[in-house]
Amino acid sequence: MNIIEILTPSYDAAWLPWAVQYFFLVAMATTAAITAACVAFTPTHAEARRLLPAAVTVLAMSAIAAPVALLADLHQPARFWHFYAYFTPWSWMSIGAVLLPVFVTLSLAFCLFWWLRKDRLMQITGLALILSAISILVYTGAEIMIVRSRPLWNTIFLPINFALTGWLSALGAMLFVGRWLPGGMAALPSLLIRRLGLTALLLLGLCGAGWVVSGVAGLDASFPAAMELFSTYPTWRLSLLASVILAVFLLIMLRVHPHRLCSPMHSLVCSITMMTAAWVFRWIVLMSVQGVPKYGAGLYLHSMPWGSNGLLGIIGVFGLCTALLAMITWFLDRYPTLSALRPTAA
Repeated sequence: MNIIEILTPSYDAAWLPWAVQYFFLVAMATTAAITAACVAFTPTHAEARRLLPAAVTVLAMSAIAAPVALLADLHQPARFWHFYAYFTPWSWMSIGAVLLPVFVTLSLAFCLFWWLRKDRLMQITGLALILSAISILVYTGAEIMIVRSRPLWNTIFLPINFALTGWLSALGAMLFVGRWLPGGMAALPSLLIRRLGLTALLLLGLCGAGWVVSGVAGLDASFPAAMELFSTYPTWRLSLLASVILAVFLLIMLRVHPHRLCSPMHSLVCSITMMTAAWVFRWIVLMSVQGVPKYGAGLYLHSMPWGSNGLLGIIGVFGLCTALLAMITWFLDRYPTLSALRPTAA
């Protein structure tokens, strides 16, 4: 009898936690941009307009923080220059290097025109911003979806889920920052946030149902691959159960009376849950899926690094977001309009 020992080599992960931060923040930024741009076309005194301060704050914060996480994920910050010096139009990464600066510029311009109260310029910029945001959603989703060797990634439902969970996180972030904006939580359009949140959950449910139906019909290889994981590994079964419980919990939290939704404690719990759900979804898709071997049985073992490529990096990005939110909310509280910066006549 012979005994054969099979060794599995150790190798670096293709996606690091920096990527989770980037995909989380860029989805938040793009969906906040689309929401803010759409609200900009409502009448000046409409209730929806009350969402703009929170939407603009979230947009400015995430549009600045997302590229920082992306540069960190490139390991060498100067590496981004290669995307322009050696442009490859068949690479989604190279295309994204062109699309992202355009989106960030339009986002900051939109925020500036809102602060200057230039409605016409804000609306014109908003139209371009919507198109730019959609292009970013397509590029970030396609960047992962094109990996055919990973059935769990190679599905059209992945970009859709990225967009919808990003919208959920953006709404949660708006609910979170409202308490520090002029007027506080009372200024937020609670009924609108409730409707948008429930709409996002409904669309996620329909997307999940579509994924199941297409998988059962044999049209999507990611569904049987996921079912094999759920049936074989308790960790994946636990993640599925937690996802269902989290969705039900969010549904209950959003079904309350609109005025209660914006109460300090309820809004805090609801907003953090919405953002956490979107972040954990990206962690499972980007990090946990890498632990599934392309060939063979079992799961690869991976651990969270403590340094800048792991826990420290995650904390650092959230620290950057906190600092940006503090600066933006302080600025809006002190200088709500351009006229506040102009000297008064003697």
